[in-house]
Amino acid sequence: MPKIKTHSGAKKRFKLTKTGKVLRAKAYKSHILNKKTTKRKRNLRKTAVVDVTNAAQVKRLIPYK
Repeated sequence: MPKIKTHSGAKKRFKLTKTGKVLRAKAYKSHILNKKTTKRKRNLRKTAVVDVTNAAQVKRLIPYK
């Protein structure tokens, strides 16, 4: 079988945990940060787990990660 190509955008955005869960960064942290509270911006720094409905699709994009 030929090797599967990894999706270049996905490999920069997602990480896998040891148990196989997919981690992602939170949205709304790139611009217009003045009106957002410090608490909200601090919580946006944390990583989140990809929802189970999307996890299988993301794993297909990053087969060797």
